[in-house]
Parts: sequence; structure tokens; C-alpha cells
Amino acid sequence: MTALLDGIDSPEDLKALGISQLPDLAQEIRETLIGFCTAHGGHLGSNLGAVELTMALHYVFESPQDRIIFDVSHQSYTHKILTGRRQAFCDPERFGSVSGFTNSAESPHDHFDLGHTGTSISLALGIATARDLAGEDYAVTALIGDGSLSSGTAFEGLNNASGFQGKLIIVCNDNEMAIDENVGGLYGNLAELRNSGGRSAHNIFKDLGFDYRYVEEGNDVESLIGMFESVKEVEHPVIVHVHTRKALGIGDHRVPGMHEGHDRNNHWCAPVATGGKGGGDRKPDAHNARYTYGSMAMRSLVPRFANEASLVVISPATAGSNGILPDFIEEAGNHYIDVGIAEEHAVALACGIAKAGGAPVVATSSTFFQRAYDQIQQELALNASAVTLLVFATGISGSDVTHSGAFDIALLGNLPGITCLAPTSGQELLDMLAWSTGEARRPVLIRMPGEEVLASERAEGHELSAREAVRRWRESTGGTGGQCHGSHRRQHGGESLGNPWERYAVSHQGSEVALLGLGNAYPLAMRIAQALRHDGTRPNSMDPTVIDPRQYSTVDATTLHALLPGHDLVVTLEDSQLNGGWGHRIASYYAETPMRVLTIGADMAFTDRIPLSDLSSRYGMDAPSILGRIHQVLGH
Repeated sequence: MTALLDGIDSPEDLKALGISQLPDLAQEIRETLIGFCTAHGGHLGSNLGAVELTMALHYVFESPQDRIIFDVSHQSYTHKILTGRRQAFCDPERFGSVSGFTNSAESPHDHFDLGHTGTSISLALGIATARDLAGEDYAVTALIGDGSLSSGTAFEGLNNASGFQGKLIIVCNDNEMAIDENVGGLYGNLAELRNSGGRSAHNIFKDLGFDYRYVEEGNDVESLIGMFESVKEVEHPVIVHVHTRKALGIGDHRVPGMHEGHDRNNHWCAPVATGGKGGGDRKPDAHNARYTYGSMAMRSLVPRFANEASLVVISPATAGSNGILPDFIEEAGNHYIDVGIAEEHAVALACGIAKAGGAPVVATSSTFFQRAYDQIQQELALNASAVTLLVFATGISGSDVTHSGAFDIALLGNLPGITCLAPTSGQELLDMLAWSTGEARRPVLIRMPGEEVLASERAEGHELSAREAVRRWRESTGGTGGQCHGSHRRQHGGESLGNPWERYAVSHQGSEVALLGLGNAYPLAMRIAQALRHDGTRPNSMDPTVIDPRQYSTVDATTLHALLPGHDLVVTLEDSQLNGGWGHRIASYYAETPMRVLTIGADMAFTDRIPLSDLSSRYGMDAPSILGRIHQVLGH
């Protein structure tokens, strides 16, 4: 039943309800969120915990004139429901029609396109500063979760905001969790404040100079409304610390493997298949590439911990999504460090460990490594720190605009001093990781295999559990764990000079056309080659050369030069932004030669929730488009 919710299409509709009706509306919203997330997928836990908080903000303030800025904004589903986008969460036909994050193109109530952590305080302070300079009068509220407070940007914002001479409200939504458990000294103080009802003498917010208020019952909408009414017109910055319950209400439903409160599994809900009578069960989908290759990589390190005291894995609060699983964390002990949502610190910490002789591995997504660009350029590359970066979720995808992985090659692959590797199998990944954390002693970036590589391995029957894959890999290396050599599955074309992957690997020697498929684009290169060999529509079939570059930090001039005789066309394939990417380097190499070059990759553009098949077609990265361009260039 959604009797109340059916009449809510704007904050004005919400305000028309009496306060006594709001708990019933909150329950209807909670039911709607669970229905939406279990059918479509979404950030369930954080949104369930913030229902009453969001309702109270919209009940008291006049959005969009009063600005409400959500940190990360993954917890903005109730906000969207209350601001005219209810049907996107209620009508299955419209599931997926709005972003999972705030999006300024959707509504004037969304002031920024957000998806990363820690920026809400700075953004809100900026708006409040401009407001006061213009002599205007409206409220500005930043809503930030406790997990986001570990971000350096959040601390910078707090430090600056504390001295602001105007109206600014910062709401700390404290549900005692980030994606995983919170870590660090800050959270001890938050716990002390919760346990004392906000009255502890040790108060980081007061010490910074803020007016501080506390709401223990953060899921009681009436208490929240009273608090926001009391601070609405305060003429200086105020911290409102609200204690909420993450995933509140999930216990009343059958959502397999999820619980209220301290449960890492309630962060994200994958779609649940209806099971007829009595609810549903999780779809029996196979694990994705991040889980598969991440867990494989972690499992390969476990046997080394006993003898390598300073081999360390560092995660900035993104463990589970990248295959860093509870059993690994338990076995790793002190060899695993979760620094919270603090990518800059994670990279700098790793560089310190490396300087002292350690072998640190930093693992997170492409979109989050962007946040640590300065540390990667300065502390890592400039200082030649022996750190391994495992970059997950790379390449174009149907993700929200804030989580695209299309920029990492152009962004990180053009920094001097970093060896950038692009494995095309689990075996090769493990070889590269063993080398980078062993004898390499240099900055190494490993672009983790994606769904294309995983699908190819599955088609060939190669996918195994992490434990079995690592067992077989260790057997194949004679029990050495691959530390002294790279993958020798394909021709290397010469000896390496300190880097087993310096030279491109020629998978198949042919003629006329050479297909170079980097990392996740390598399976596509193989499919194109197969299509050219068996193209019945052409009078003469081709036998193209296929090359797996395996790295994109340098150009293998020897292999490229060897293609000049016997080839008329080189085709580069990458699943990343073409402008500033790897393919343009290959084209530049051949610029003063007769060789023709086709560079295939993504446009320089932001894309939001566009299906991967549509993007591939748009960018000419699908097989028919590539084949057509090859024949056009060759004049067939």
C-alpha cells in the first residue's frame, strides 16, 4: 500500500501532510525502496537509513530555493521520490530512468552531478559564500555521512567552514558505517559522542569551532523536524550530528544475506529474482570480473605473507566490490589495511611503505584512483616508489556518469616512470602481480581484466575458483609463484630488459592487417581476426596478425617496425578514451611511414547509464563497424 506516497510529487505535497502522518509515509517509502532495489539493484542500506532525515529536510526547508547538497549522493533516493521522480522508483517500467546519484539535468532540486566522497561541505560553503556576497538569503545544507568524513576533502571543508561568518548547516548522518566498517581515530570520537548523547567533552566539531547539535533518534522524523526548525535561521555554521540506523527495515523483508546496521553486504543490493511463494532469492549470476580477478589476486598473495613481512594490501574502503573478501582479510591480518575513503592517503601511505623496503598493493576502481592523481604523480612516479596499483572497473560501461572508467589510460598512462600493464587472462594477471610485488621494485599499474576478458576465459573453459586458479598457477610456475618470469604463452619477439612485458606478444603472425587489442579489447581483436579470416562476402579472405600489447607505458618499436613489411594497415583497439590514449601513440610512431593506422576507442565525452552495446556502436567499437572501416581503408 502506498496511499500517502501516491500523492507525493513535490515537497509541497509533503508539507501538506501532518507530522503525525509522516511515519506512515516513511514506511511506504521504505517499502518502495526495498521493492526498487531488489528488482533493479541499488544502494539499499544507506537509503533505508536516511528516509526520515531526507523527509525532515524537505519538510522544513524550501527546496530548491534552499540548497540541499548530498555528499556522494548515493543516499538520495528518498530525495528523488519527494521531488517529482516517484514513478522512477514505483513503476517497474520506469526503473533505471533516473540516475542513482543526484543529477542536475533531472531536477532543479539536484544542484550537482555527484558520485564521489567528501565534497559536500566545500560545495555548500561555496554556495553560501556566493549567497552572502550577492546579498541573498536562503539556507544551505550539506548532508554528509560519517564514512565520508574520512576523506581529506571533507576535513579541508570542515576546517574552512568553521570560520565562515554566515548561515551554513552541516548534517552528519552517522550510521556507524562506511561501505565497510569505519576506521581511524575520528570514529572513536563519533562513538563517544553517540554514547554520551552528544555531551562528551571530547568533541572534534566543537574543537574546530562549530556550534554542535545532536539527535539520537535519527530515524524519528518529528525529532528531526524540530531540530532543523531550531537551526534554520542560525547565523553561523552549525553541525547537526544525527544518529541513524543503516538499512533500517530490511529485517522485515527477505533480502538474502542482508541485515540492519553493521553489515557490509547491505551497502549494495543486486536484483533479486522472485521465487514465487514466499519471496525471492538472489539470481544465480556468475561473479563479475572485479570479484573474480580481485579474489584471485588476493588469494595469490596469501602464501607469501608468512615470509614477506612488508607485503601489504591497502584498500580505500572498497574491499568487497573488488574481490577483497572477509576470508582474505582474516588470513591477511596486519598485511591488510583499510584506510577508509581516503585514496590520496592510501597512495601516499603505500609510497612510505615502499620507501622503507615494503611491497604495498593499492586496490580500488579507476574512477576512485582519479582522486589520488597528485600522489600518483608526485609520491609514486616522481619518487619511483615500488608500489603496485590494481585498477578495477576500467573502460567504457553503462555506469552512472560519475563512475566511468573510460579515462584511466589517458590520465595515468601518460605519467613517466610508471609501468602500466594490461593482462588478458587470470594467469597473466597473477604473473604480473608476482613480478610487480617482487623483483620489479618500481611503480607498476595493473589494469585489471574486465568483463570481456572474463567472458573469453569462460568461453574457453578457463574460469576457476580463486583458490583453484592460484593452485594451478603456482604449479605452472614450479611453485615459485611466477616471481621471476612473465607469461610465455605467446611469442615475445625478443629478450626483455628488466621487464618481462616490455615487448608486445604476437599471438598470431599473419599479413596485410595487424590487430593490436590492449587489455580488455584483446578478445575483440581476436573476434575481428576470426571474422576477417572467414569473411565469405569478400573474394579474398585475410589472415591478419594479432598482437596482445600487454603494456601501454612504452611503445614497442621493435615489434611495430617488424610490421612494416607485409602489412598495409595497423588497427589499435582500446576500451578507453581515444584522445590522449594508447592508440594515438601507435599512430604517432607510424606517422612518417607508409603504414596506415586505424585507432579505435571511445570519444572524449561523459556518458550516463548508456548501455555498453549502444556506446560500442556509437564509438564504432563494435565488430561490424570495425570490419567496415578496415575494408574501406583497404579499398575492398
